[in-house]
Amino acid sequence: MGVQASCDNLEVLVLDEVTITPNEYNIILEFQQEILQMIASRKNSTKVLENLCLLAEKLLPNSVASIMLLDKTTGLMNVLSAPSVPQVGHVALANLKPGLGGGSCGNAIFHNEPQFVANTFEDKRWVDLHQVAVDFNLCSCWSMPIRNQDNKPLGTFALSSFEHRSPAPFHKKLLETAASIVNIVLKNQENDRRIELFSTANENAVEGIIITDESNNIIEVNNAFSKIYGYDKEFILGKNPSFISSKLHDKDFYKKMWHSIHTTSKWSGEIINKNIKGEEVIQWMSVSTIHNEDGIPDNYLAIFSDLTELKRAQDKIENMLFHDKLTTLHNKSYLEQLLKSDNKHTLILLNINNFSYINTAYGFEVGDKLLIKIADILKENFITDATCHINSDEFSLLFNKKIDIKMMVSGIRNCFYSQEIQIDSIDLNISFSFGAVYGKYDLLRNAALALKQAKESGKNKLYIFDYTQENINHSQREGFIQANNLIHNALNEDRVVPFFQGIRDNETQKIIKFESLVRIIEDGEIISPFIFLKAAKLSGLLPEITKVMIDKSFAIMQDNAYTFSINITEDDLNNDYLVEFLKAKSLQYHVKSNRVILEILEGISSNAKRNHISQLKQLKNKGYALAIDDFGSEYSNFERVLELDIDFLKIDAKYIKDIHTNKKSYEITKAIAFFAKNVNIPCIAEFVHNQEVQNIIEALGIEFSQGYLFSEPNPILP
Repeated sequence: MGVQASCDNLEVLVLDEVTITPNEYNIILEFQQEILQMIASRKNSTKVLENLCLLAEKLLPNSVASIMLLDKTTGLMNVLSAPSVPQVGHVALANLKPGLGGGSCGNAIFHNEPQFVANTFEDKRWVDLHQVAVDFNLCSCWSMPIRNQDNKPLGTFALSSFEHRSPAPFHKKLLETAASIVNIVLKNQENDRRIELFSTANENAVEGIIITDESNNIIEVNNAFSKIYGYDKEFILGKNPSFISSKLHDKDFYKKMWHSIHTTSKWSGEIINKNIKGEEVIQWMSVSTIHNEDGIPDNYLAIFSDLTELKRAQDKIENMLFHDKLTTLHNKSYLEQLLKSDNKHTLILLNINNFSYINTAYGFEVGDKLLIKIADILKENFITDATCHINSDEFSLLFNKKIDIKMMVSGIRNCFYSQEIQIDSIDLNISFSFGAVYGKYDLLRNAALALKQAKESGKNKLYIFDYTQENINHSQREGFIQANNLIHNALNEDRVVPFFQGIRDNETQKIIKFESLVRIIEDGEIISPFIFLKAAKLSGLLPEITKVMIDKSFAIMQDNAYTFSINITEDDLNNDYLVEFLKAKSLQYHVKSNRVILEILEGISSNAKRNHISQLKQLKNKGYALAIDDFGSEYSNFERVLELDIDFLKIDAKYIKDIHTNKKSYEITKAIAFFAKNVNIPCIAEFVHNQEVQNIIEALGIEFSQGYLFSEPNPILP
């Protein structure tokens, strides 16, 4: 059936050719030539379309021609050109919807086929526009779709007659020709808009543009080029771009550039030229070859961005980024960049001894001048691959090879021992602590660890990083990482739990209170705080653990009348949350404050900060009891114990566990018990593990005992 349809169409075409006379063909050719000449001479497209309509009307007397365009967004049609149709007719045809009743033009779009209506008053194709046909006496209407390159309808060209008639082959050819010309005009219109847009963009672009001919002579530049280089366009045209060359690039540079252009038709890179004032212009340039239809290079297009100010700004930023403003030496960032290489280096860190004292005693201005003077001495006397000021009181010397570190440090010591540094009539003798390392990886970190070790050994010491010792430290760090992960997971999965150990009243011989001890449950195993508390402190998680312990201990204790104690850390006091948090939990679980003992380490009480003392006193005023844990483990501040009105002293376990065999432990425990009796503070002996120890505790009159002899930690209360 498809083949038959094609044959039928062929017969019509043949019939058209037979029935159109040579004279009629000449008329159509003249019609076509006149319009195409207007297009070629770049006449305004609106005028071209108006003339097209008027010429078509002359070839069909007693008719009007119209061009309608389909709006892609709305799907509706509007009049593009119809010079002989009054404005009221344009309005009547506005927003025409393509469809079966949408007139000749609406059907031409809907079916994408020509529509020839001889009687608009009766034809069903005009049912929606019947009133328009009557009002304007449009008796017949022939419409030809205007198609794009994909053969889809863009609009229509139509001839409407004031008498009923059908088109002759000549008229069909006329409609077809006119529709094709309209398509050409629309394409040209779109191309003109694009050309104008590109032209405007190029003229207003901040990037410079040069177009040269096949001999590389300039035939066009944009405004940005003239602005950047300062030359008038008339002076530039016809010249070779080499007239702006800075002469800073050698012949090999240009040879490689043109090799790339000739072989790949493109090149890009940074290039330095000179402007009219002889100033350097740093630019990033991209060059492309423009070929003709035979593939032969006709033109070269170069687009460049002016990087001059950016480069200056980058240099300034880089100088600021990699230099110390005070001493003008390179800084820590620069040192870190150098250490990223895979080569081995020797790095020595120098820390000025007592620099903070100098700042305090003489002022920061003297301190700054001293740093500048030290920097000058290091630069003038020691040849390095980089001398840097990396911290307020630290310098570094970097060598790209292995050196005799001890000899170098000895030279630095002798240099500074042999001279006094005078700052504003103040004579200063300077010495350093040294940390050094030789190797490839983590040099700054390792040198800092060595410096720390040197400072801990005393002033003016040298410590060279020991990789063997580092392996031991690395193992410890791995342990901390594992412990840290253990804590995070336990907190997230609600596996931090309290275990309760009883505290025996030695007078009544009954357990009357309990200490809440933290544990972590991991795969059914009970993890001791010995494993994770140090890591918790380093990672700042102690307050989170304390909060869990308070919440869970209060929840368990709400169902009995026991007194119980909870351990409070310095981190908890630093975070200043205890007063409100304990109040909230007391209300939530109906646990009165007089049942709760807060245990703090001896170090917290003896060195308490003003804010810590304030919090502890607030807690005392609210009814909480205070106990000092591990009393005797440090240099005790007895005055602070009395100031805080401590309720209990817990004697450090290290004295209790061997009190029956160690005379020193016995005497210290006896002294603590004597002091506590005199100030009326009850004592609790920790780590009571056998009856022999307990007998001594009772003989010393210590009121309470805690240990495995009487109670093992258990998650369930008796």
